[in-house]
Amino acid sequence: MARPSPPLAKDPMVDRSLRHSLRDGIFFSAMIGTAENYFSAFAVFLRASTAQVAWLAALPPVLAAFSQLGSAWLGHRLETARPERPQRRRLIVIGALLQAFVLIPLALLPLALPTLALPVLVTCAVVYYVGPNLGSPHWGSLMGDLVPETRRGRYFALRTRLSSLANFSALLGAGLTLHAFDALGRTYGGFLVIFFCAAAFRLTSAWHLLQMHDPAQKAPASKKAWGKELKSALRQTSLLRFSLFYATMQAAVALASPFFSLYMLRDLEFSYLAFMVNTAASMGVQFLTLSRWGRLSDLFGNRLILGTTGLLIPLLPSLWVLSPNPFYLLFVQAISGLAWAGFTLSATNSVFDLTPPESRRNLMAVHNVLAALGVFVGATLGGWLGTVLPSTVSFGDATWPWLSPLYGVFLISTVARLAVVFAFLPQLKELRKVRPMSRSGLIFRVTRIQPLSGMVFEVVGRFRRKP
Repeated sequence: MARPSPPLAKDPMVDRSLRHSLRDGIFFSAMIGTAENYFSAFAVFLRASTAQVAWLAALPPVLAAFSQLGSAWLGHRLETARPERPQRRRLIVIGALLQAFVLIPLALLPLALPTLALPVLVTCAVVYYVGPNLGSPHWGSLMGDLVPETRRGRYFALRTRLSSLANFSALLGAGLTLHAFDALGRTYGGFLVIFFCAAAFRLTSAWHLLQMHDPAQKAPASKKAWGKELKSALRQTSLLRFSLFYATMQAAVALASPFFSLYMLRDLEFSYLAFMVNTAASMGVQFLTLSRWGRLSDLFGNRLILGTTGLLIPLLPSLWVLSPNPFYLLFVQAISGLAWAGFTLSATNSVFDLTPPESRRNLMAVHNVLAALGVFVGATLGGWLGTVLPSTVSFGDATWPWLSPLYGVFLISTVARLAVVFAFLPQLKELRKVRPMSRSGLIFRVTRIQPLSGMVFEVVGRFRRKP
């Protein structure tokens, strides 16, 4: 007989809500794995250019991010007027339903408007991103009140681990579906199937969100005007400095990240099956290491993890230039999954640590808008560079052809990431009292796989600071 899982919180209603949040994360991530991970592939199927892929990656997130400010303002007004009736859950569910229903016209657009397929795809993608952005600041505020502070790292690691498994499984299922339909010469039919499945997953996610308890906020909404409260909160916290670090890192990453799919499908001519396996490699490693990253975050703090993974992340795009071999690129994706799992988790936890409950919703909206602006700037610049950079490299009389002009974009992204790391990481502080640990010791605790540990130790260990 299976043993019951331990409670996630002492209060039964909070425990029930946290379990529904776990299920919401599972189905939400299944939607991402089924649909969002294949947006770029869908654009390539519709014969998008490098610039059009850049617009798909840059424009929808930044336009949608500004809806967070409007949503945070609306939530503040509603709760100031009627503080006895929390509105966070309602706004979160509305955003989830909007995201689910827009996937249907997105899937049907090549049939309805074949000559305008790409502009309509970008428009639908804007609405798709607006949905979760409407609920994002309220979700952060709600979860900040529900999750016990002493278990925050472990809970979000568990949630992210389950979500990563769902994302990974959905990615595999969608990739196999596309591969099967492509083999039959019915590639568009495969996209129809995966997008409709994604809509069903998001509707299930919305139902679990609806079952969550929305308690009265631990800190009541401020009676100040929304803008004055926001300015006051920014002055009293260190979030702005961290958000600038995170946004500039997102810009440096977005220089290259939207174009890995284009590189694999267009330049390397990967099949949908090979594309799926390559993408899944990163997610698989994230799933295997997230639980350990969460425990280490609780024990040793977020700054150490940000500093360690921040030294790995700049190297990743340059590794794509060394070889187009599919097996080598699987190794690159595995290292990417290890680094991004720790960086994303510790960055999320840092935002919770830096935002007081009474202003968390508004501050998270500002943080997310800055991050989206970073993605917009980086992806737009990367798209332009991908169209103007040469496909050859010359030194004197010698000329070497490049497989793709995107190689130059990848190398520029590496330089930009390094500049961000060395400009911002020394200024980040740990807010909680945590145990001391070296970067090399942290890497060994995460991997516990000697060959991988040795390789990563050589890269990161030499940056270790003396206590």
